[in-house]
Parts: sequence; C-alpha cells; structure tokens
Amino acid sequence: MNPAATSVRRQLNPPPVPASPFPYNPGSLLSVMDLSVESVSRLLARTTALENEDPLVRDRILAKRRIALLFYESSTRTRTSFELAAKSLGADTTLVSSLSSSIEKGESLKDTGLTLRALGAEAIILRHSSSGAAWLLEAETRLPVINAGDGMHEHPTQALLDLRTILAHLRPGTAPVNAETLAGVTVSIVGDILHSRVARSNMLLLPRLGARVLLCGPKELLPELAAQAGPGIAIERDFEAAVRQSQAIMMLRIQAERLAGLQLDLEEYKTSYQLTGQRLAALAPTAIVMHPGPIIRGLEITAGVADGVQSTILEQITNGVAIRMAVVERALLAARQGGRA
Repeated sequence: MNPAATSVRRQLNPPPVPASPFPYNPGSLLSVMDLSVESVSRLLARTTALENEDPLVRDRILAKRRIALLFYESSTRTRTSFELAAKSLGADTTLVSSLSSSIEKGESLKDTGLTLRALGAEAIILRHSSSGAAWLLEAETRLPVINAGDGMHEHPTQALLDLRTILAHLRPGTAPVNAETLAGVTVSIVGDILHSRVARSNMLLLPRLGARVLLCGPKELLPELAAQAGPGIAIERDFEAAVRQSQAIMMLRIQAERLAGLQLDLEEYKTSYQLTGQRLAALAPTAIVMHPGPIIRGLEITAGVADGVQSTILEQITNGVAIRMAVVERALLAARQGGRA
C-alpha cells in the first residue's frame, strides 16, 4: 500500500482506544468517546449550574487543589480558559511550557509528568504536538489527565463547548440531551479537516446526538476516507451546496504548521471555500457561524462574517470557560470518589 495513503488513513481513522484499561483514572478526559451521551448531558447540566453559582461559593469547590497546565504548543483560548476555569473553582494552577522548563533540555513527557506528580499536582491538563500524548501521560502518572489537544487527533473540550453553543442557538432550553436532540440539524465543517483535532472530536460527538455532519474542503485537506470516520458523516465538495444545507457552519483555518510541504493555491482556496457575507446571506441567512480559532481573517472567513450577527465565535470562547469548569471539577472529584463522574 502507498505509504502516504497509509499515513492519511491512520490520521483519519486512528486505532480505537480500548475500553480497558484507558482511561486509567475516572476523572480523565482523553477523548469525547470517554463520555456516554448520558455523561455529556450531565456535564452540560453541571456546566450551567457552575456558571450560575455564586462565585464566592464556587471558588470553594476545589479550594487549594493543585492543577498543572502542561503546554507543549502555543495557545491563547484553550490555555487561558482552562486556567480561569480552574481558578474559578478555587484551585491553584501552575503553567509549564516547553520554552520555560526542562522540556527544552530534552526531558521526556513521562519524566515531566512524574515530576509534576511528585511536586503535588493532582491533575494535568495537556496540550501536545503528538497524537496519543495524553494517553501516554495518563498511563505513566495515573493522574487525571485532560486532553487539551494532542497533535492531529482530538480536542474533546472544544467539541463540548461547540456543542453547547449549537444547543443554545438551535435547541434552546433543551435539557437533558439525548441521541435525538440534534436530529434534523446539519453542521458543516469546512477547511483543513485532515489536520484538525477540532474537526475530529466534533465528528465523533455531534452525530451521537443526532446531528448530520458535512465535511467540506479540497481533496488535499479532506481525503475521501474521512467519510468512513463514523456514522452521520458525509463529504460535500461543493462549498455553496454545503452552506445551503447547514444550520451551523464551522470554519477552520489552514494549519500551515502541519502541511509538511503540501502546496496550496490560496487564491483558489479563497475562491472555492471562503465564507463571505454575500454567500452567507444568499445561502444560509439563519445559520450560525462558528470557528475554533485562531481566525485568519480574509482567508477562510471575511472580517464582516467573523464580526457579524450570525457569528458565535466569541460565544464559543465564553462557553469554553464554563465547560472547562465542569471538566476540571469532574477530573478531581471523580478521582476522589473513585468512580466515573
């Protein structure tokens, strides 16, 4: 088999995580597949409860508990929202980055994780450039590990905050959620699907609540194999046809740092896949527009759309803090209780 084709197949269809022994710790969140639909519903309910809680009461929930943020990749939204979420619950946080620690001297992920555990960290929030890094860290430390993005694999909390945003606009007031909650909803994910951990987590989560997910992009960034990632997923190469069918449109940036020499004609890409105000008004005047960030204005999306009335981009960021409060609480309280939260 062609090695390049094999590599693409592995990226789009990573080996399934075994039901046992992963995750070792009941508080870990390594993949959206760690959560049943019922667990997702409880997490969403807890998110709302924490968001509405008196801050003076909320900051005693995890008072003086210790959480390490271990970030091997740059981040603004994810890192800051996790830190604010943990501190909102009263936890103490420490940030460890690859540029300000022994990581730059060659220390392994295993040894960094064991060091953090020895220093008193009770949970680790990890962002890493290698797919599967969160699984390795959890296996070595047996601490609760929250996957804040591992290579081109998954970003589970982003999918959860995206789900909360979609529900707020398309199914307001719906609680609890179930396998039919998003029936009749089409979500189009457009752009660099191949390299997107955000796309992958959403592809694994949204159809389990009844949504139809359309993937749209050029073949270089969206191989046909993507349609085999799971039920409820289809490919639509025609961007305008995808937009026309959508109640939610999730735009993705081209991840230049992961293209590994792949050459794209950016002007041709913009002509074919850029979400403009004209396209949005003509094809999906009531759809919500989403983006996980960072946005490259003028490439995948115009400034007018990003800042327009149909945009939920800033709302997604706000939902990130709320969702991550519930996920961080789950990490430490599930570990204390010895059972899956």
